Amino acid sequence: MEHFTAFDGSDIAYLDEGVGRVVVLLHGFASDHRGNWVTPGVVAALVAADRRVIAPDARGHGLSSRPHDPESYGDNAMVKDVMTLFDNLGVQELDLVGYSMGSLVAASVATRDARVRSLVLGGVGGHWTGELRPQDGNAIADALETDDPSSIDHAIPRAFRAFADRTGSDRLALAACQRSGRGEPVDLALIDVPTLVLVGDSDTLAGPPEPLAARIAGACFEIVHGTHLSVAADPAFTSHLVSFVNEPR
Repeated sequence: MEHFTAFDGSDIAYLDEGVGRVVVLLHGFASDHRGNWVTPGVVAALVAADRRVIAPDARGHGLSSRPHDPESYGDNAMVKDVMTLFDNLGVQELDLVGYSMGSLVAASVATRDARVRSLVLGGVGGHWTGELRPQDGNAIADALETDDPSSIDHAIPRAFRAFADRTGSDRLALAACQRSGRGEPVDLALIDVPTLVLVGDSDTLAGPPEPLAARIAGACFEIVHGTHLSVAADPAFTSHLVSFVNEPR
């Protein structure tokens, strides 16, 4: 893993593997570069397709700094981290891929940074209209902080708590992330690069991809098999992703 220092002194870790045109992968909430991209085989498939893959751990996750203060995640901090990563890499053009939380960040970056040549938004669909924290963050934070997981009443917070426990995440860092507003909503109409919306057929958290694709000029969508937490393991997810970023532009 490589590292760089973010705008506020946070340490951001990232994987840098392969040779070729750059693809940057942004993982989902409570996951990290390994769980979201390495284990399902996405990194290996991209490297085999002659791409250089950059996959950071977002602040609060994985091997990056994990602050417990919600203010550390506000004011578009994750968006700034990604653009600082681009600066440190010295790349002039790249394909940007996100999953769930990573897609929210990726979409915001795509409206701000001309180095993005294409965009893949995985794990988001018609339920998302541009907010950087689309779910009830305080309810999820409460679920992450409680000492008694059996006391969690609602399905989505309970699922995120179980996922965080399963991945061995820093629950207090994740709770701080959820208590932060994170930043300004994304104006989806400003996305002007080729975009793929990629969603699982049983992903009730994301919703159907068609309404989101319709909000982004020229976007296309694909539906593969899986839930919000399992879809990246479907080989079709990786296949569509690799094919899209490798289209000639």
